[in-house]
Amino acid sequence: MTEAAAKFDEMHKPDGSIRPAYGEYCNWHEEQQSDFLRRKHFEAEGSFRRTGITFNVYGEDEAEERLIPFDMVPRIIDAGEWRRLTRGIEQRVRALNAFMYDLYHRQEIIRAGRVPERLFRNNDAWLPNMVGFTPPGGVYTHIVGIDLVRTGPDEWYVLEDNARTPSGVSYMLENRETMMSMFPELFTRVGVEPVSDYPRRLAKSLAACAPSVTQGKPVVAVLTPGIFNSAYFEHAFLADQMGAELVEGTDLRVIDGRVGMRTTRGFKPVDVIYRRVDDDYLDPLTFNADSVLGIPGIMDVYRAGGVTIANAPGTGVCDDKAIYSFMPEIVEFYTGEKPLLPNVQTWRCSEADSLAYVLDHLADLVVKEVHGSGGYGMLIGPTSSRRELADFRKKLEANPTNYIAQPTLALSTCPIFTKKGLAPRHVDLRPFVLVSPDNIDITAGGLTRVAMKKGSLVVNSSQGGGTKDTWVLKD
Repeated sequence: MTEAAAKFDEMHKPDGSIRPAYGEYCNWHEEQQSDFLRRKHFEAEGSFRRTGITFNVYGEDEAEERLIPFDMVPRIIDAGEWRRLTRGIEQRVRALNAFMYDLYHRQEIIRAGRVPERLFRNNDAWLPNMVGFTPPGGVYTHIVGIDLVRTGPDEWYVLEDNARTPSGVSYMLENRETMMSMFPELFTRVGVEPVSDYPRRLAKSLAACAPSVTQGKPVVAVLTPGIFNSAYFEHAFLADQMGAELVEGTDLRVIDGRVGMRTTRGFKPVDVIYRRVDDDYLDPLTFNADSVLGIPGIMDVYRAGGVTIANAPGTGVCDDKAIYSFMPEIVEFYTGEKPLLPNVQTWRCSEADSLAYVLDHLADLVVKEVHGSGGYGMLIGPTSSRRELADFRKKLEANPTNYIAQPTLALSTCPIFTKKGLAPRHVDLRPFVLVSPDNIDITAGGLTRVAMKKGSLVVNSSQGGGTKDTWVLKD
C-alpha cells in the first residue's frame, strides 16, 4: 500500500460525518470559541517548556534541546477496539518473552527451522553472558512498547517491537495531565480510561520481579546515564513518580554479593534496577571496559541472583528488524496461535530475491536499518530525490544484510490543531506493557506520535514529530 492510497481518517467517515468515538468531543469542540482554543494551544506549549519536556537532538549545530510539539486534539479509541488490540498485544508480548528464554537456553525455534541461526549469531544484541541464565521470575521484557499503525477500520499492524528500553511513557503521562488541567470539563463529558496510575503499576510490577534474596519491601532504583542523555527528563520523572531512587553508575557499588546504593548512612542493597543504560555500558568488567556509566561487577551479581535488571540484558535482539520479520512464526511457535496483530509486509534484503525486488522498487518502499531507531538511517522512497535513491542504492548493494524494506503504508490520520482549524496528520501508537511473573498489564492508551508536517509519514520526535493524548473510552 502506498502513500497515494486512500488514508483512513479516524475522526471522519468517508461521507464526512463524525465517527461515534469522536462524537462527544466534536460536540464540545464546536461549542468553543476559536480565540479560546488558540489561547489554550499556546498555554500548552508554555506548560511543556516550564516542565522541561524537551528532546535532545544530537549531531546538529543548532539548539541541543528541542521542545516536543504537543497537539491538544486527543486521539480517541473506543472500548471495543481497545479490547481487540490488547488481546493481540498480550499475545505478542508473551511470545517475545518465551522467545528470549528459548534463545538463551535450548533454542528450540532454531532447531525446528523456524528462525535461522545466523540472525543472532552475528548479532551484537545477543549476549553470550545470558546463555543458560533465567532472570528472576523468568521475565526478560519487563517494560515493552509495541509500535502500532492503522490503515483501516479494523486494520492495525505492528510496525516495531521495543523490548530493550522503550521510551516515551513520561510524555503519555504529561499529555494527559496537561489535557486535564486545560479542559477539565471535557473529562466530565467524555468517559476516558485513566493513565495516571502507570507509575504505581510500574513500581508494583518491578517489585514483583525482585530476586529471592530480597528482604522486606523491594528497593527499586532507576539507573540513568545522566543529565546529558536525551531521555533524562523521563528517567527523573519516573523515579519521582514511582517513589524510587534516581541513580547513576557512580552511586552504585558491588558489596558482599549485592548491588549497594550510596546513602548518607552508607550503602543500602538495591533489589531491582530499572536501567536506562544500554547493555554495552552496563558493566565495564563484562562489556565495554571504557564505560563510566555502569557498575563494575553487576553482571556477576545478576547471574548469581542478587539483583533484578529490567529489562534483562540481551533483550535488544527483539528490537532487531530482521528478527521482527519472523515474528509471525515466533508468535505461532510459542503460542500455538496465529498472530492477532499482523506484521507489516517485510522484505529481508539479506535474501537475494528480496534484495532484487527492493532494488527494483526502491522508489515505492521504506527501507530501514536492521538496528536503526528514531527515524535515522532510513529511506522513504516516494519522498526521496533521485540523488537520495541512488545513494541509498549503493548502501543497499554494499551491505544488504543491514536493511529491511516495507511498503509505504497509508497511515491513518487524526486531526491536529492549526491556525486554520483542524487538519489531518499521520499518527502511530505506542502502548506500554508491564510484565511480571504472573501478569501482563497494558495501560489503556499509550503514546500517540504525530507527524506535524502535512503529508509527512515520519512521527519520531527526533525528526520533527509531536505527541498527543490518547483516549481509550470507557464502556
